[in-house]
Amino acid sequence: MGFADQRFNVNLSILFTELPLLERPAAAAAAGFGAVELWWPWVDSPTPDQSQLDALKRALEDAGVQLTGLNFYAGQLPGPDRGALSVPGEESERFRANIDVAADFAHSLGATALNALYGNRVAGVDPAEQDALALENLVLAARAADRIGAVLLIEALNKPESPLYPLVSAPAAVGVVDKVNAASGLGNARFLMDLYHLSMNGEELPSVIEQFAAKTGHVQIADNPGRGAPGTGTLQLEELLDQLRKAGYDGWVGLEYKPGDRPSAEAFDWLPRDARRTPPTSLSS
Repeated sequence: MGFADQRFNVNLSILFTELPLLERPAAAAAAGFGAVELWWPWVDSPTPDQSQLDALKRALEDAGVQLTGLNFYAGQLPGPDRGALSVPGEESERFRANIDVAADFAHSLGATALNALYGNRVAGVDPAEQDALALENLVLAARAADRIGAVLLIEALNKPESPLYPLVSAPAAVGVVDKVNAASGLGNARFLMDLYHLSMNGEELPSVIEQFAAKTGHVQIADNPGRGAPGTGTLQLEELLDQLRKAGYDGWVGLEYKPGDRPSAEAFDWLPRDARRTPPTSLSS
């Protein structure tokens, strides 16, 4: 086993960002990858003009890369925000306006995972009020994901970098997954296991995998410290991904790391080129 036995996609919202958005799919393809994922690309607009959606769709199709996952609108990301769905008022409304736009765009490209970032705690607002709003909005998102045959992902971030974000452990995020599934009755909410964020929280990653692999709908990686490429830090990512596969996870692994002080195209030397595009034949699509 090892890296060659995984199927990787490139997150175009953290890699290839030295290029304009519409040039990134072709750059990922030129680096040898056949699949990509994205944070919501239009941070100022949950409902961009159709022409913008069409242009990105063409760029992905022309590059010949598969969009496998997409974030719902999450506010200024990267930036001060960590989601919108639990933030009362305008941000929650913007999230709701985005739900069908994001789902329809994902569906048009065959993406089957939609990530809903929870949002920061707001000073002066009762956390219970935010959690009730979050559950309401996540059920709406789960229904939209179900409509297109997708899973709804709920992610734990890390407390050092996201101190106002309430889901800063695997159990906290999985607890929300369980609540959404119980409230929606659909069973399509899943845990997004980001090994970088969990390691930053000091969690025992082998234990997290053992406990929660069965509830995991997507995995993302970066090394720690530094959030760089595998091999730039101390995480045993190859071993951890092997453990995930042995535990039954056969989905995509998102490369969500920073390229460092080099062009993104040079940040993949840890992964042989012939392991980048074609998923192992034993994996389901």
